[in-house]
Amino acid sequence: MATVPWEGPIPDLLRERLGALVLETCSYLEQPFAVLTLEAMVPALRVLRDEAGFDYLVDITAVDYPKRTPRFELVYVVYSYGRNERVRLKAGVGAGEKPPSAVEVFTGANWLEREVLDMFGIEFAGHPDPRRILMPEEWSGYPLRKDYGILAMDNGWVQANLGIESGQ
Repeated sequence: MATVPWEGPIPDLLRERLGALVLETCSYLEQPFAVLTLEAMVPALRVLRDEAGFDYLVDITAVDYPKRTPRFELVYVVYSYGRNERVRLKAGVGAGEKPPSAVEVFTGANWLEREVLDMFGIEFAGHPDPRRILMPEEWSGYPLRKDYGILAMDNGWVQANLGIESGQ
């Protein structure tokens, strides 16, 4: 990925408040992002909300890199209505590691973190309601992990719960 340095008041603010916990600030195709340590994510969200006017948590998702360490990358997208700007924050997460919940900063993180748990198996420490949100409770596994065999699980679940053959 060909990135360029992201300079300006927002990356300066993040570096000033979080110091070495900000690993890099870059832009890719004019889309700015900061790579942080995992423990810096919630404080960075708070700084962006309280000091830079980023008042909307657009999304939280993850990317699975099975051959990398750490295996996952969490991606948070925040938006400022007043600035009409969007910023991505990224942090690596190891398998079994529990990043802190961001629900105390953005209430909307509640369901987004549940989606990440449901699809990737990343559980957030301190989350108020850590349970499945997209898949049935009896579903086994995490469908967006690269090593997940969706067809076997789909066929088994459809047969057991619907009594029909899957169309997959």
